[in-house]
Amino acid sequence: LLIEDVPGIGKTTLARAIAKSVDCTFQRIQFTNDLLPSDIIGVTIYNQHTQQFEFKAGPIFANVILADERNRTTPKTQSCLLEAMNDLQVSGDGATHHLPEPFLVRATQNPVELHGTYPLPESQLDRFMLKIRMGYPPSEDEKNIITGQQVRPPINSLGPVVHAEDVCAMQNMVLDVKVETALVEYIMAIVEATRYSPSIELGVSPRGAMSFYRSSQANAFVMGRSE
Repeated sequence: LLIEDVPGIGKTTLARAIAKSVDCTFQRIQFTNDLLPSDIIGVTIYNQHTQQFEFKAGPIFANVILADERNRTTPKTQSCLLEAMNDLQVSGDGATHHLPEPFLVRATQNPVELHGTYPLPESQLDRFMLKIRMGYPPSEDEKNIITGQQVRPPINSLGPVVHAEDVCAMQNMVLDVKVETALVEYIMAIVEATRYSPSIELGVSPRGAMSFYRSSQANAFVMGRSE
């Protein structure tokens, strides 16, 4: 999930709240211009006691990853998440390391401040299943947000409502949601329209079409429907 909106609107807070709502391991990675791929994936070091090389896992080895302001780091570091997001694994020094399940990436970026940023290329944007904008809250809700911070941030008392095994089970149950042929054809009509519209520079990819299909199944599942 890519959360894109103006500063101070609660992008990071939303990502943290989602992470705290599931009883999973969580890591926040603050993306800066000096961040290296090894800072995220990990490094292989020589252990003098065992006289062997050992892999020291980086923060990517968690169930829920908050990639904060991802567009502030260099393309080389941005790309180190591609394999993780696509294949649920990372590679380094000739070895492949599998990531824990479930593996969920919540990334944030600011669309209006371009100084010192590296816009995500389409190849990386395509790895995200969804991109959302939050928008400014209604006046009454914003008043509650302001007054609710007087003692301590409410997010500090937020507890999990599901566990890691529940998330994995629900992911598998989503795959069983039936999608009628007419709806598949409707999805493909939208996808193909984006590819041939003169108003759209780059149409939806097959990966994007699959994400559209899966998110439709997930939405039906959340609404309590099996089809």
